[in-house]
Amino acid sequence: MTDRPHINDAVKRLVVRESRISVDPGTIDDLEPLNGDLLRVNSLGFLGMLVRLEDELDVMLPDDIFAGRAFTTVADLVDVVVDLVKEES
Repeated sequence: MTDRPHINDAVKRLVVRESRISVDPGTIDDLEPLNGDLLRVNSLGFLGMLVRLEDELDVMLPDDIFAGRAFTTVADLVDVVVDLVKEES
């Protein structure tokens, strides 16, 4: 299932895991910065998250996913994945 709530949950679980923090992913705000006071997602971790998202959501994210996009918040990542999944269907 690749609807927005499912994608949102998957992204939040992965950013919490990547940040190595012990919080309920459901408590992460959509506008939480990916690299701020709470979450700490570096560029290498971000790439790993994209691979895990592909596996978890059974989608193929394009190699040019970064072209013309800024990933600042959790919602930025969710929005891009949602848009790409819509394009695939």
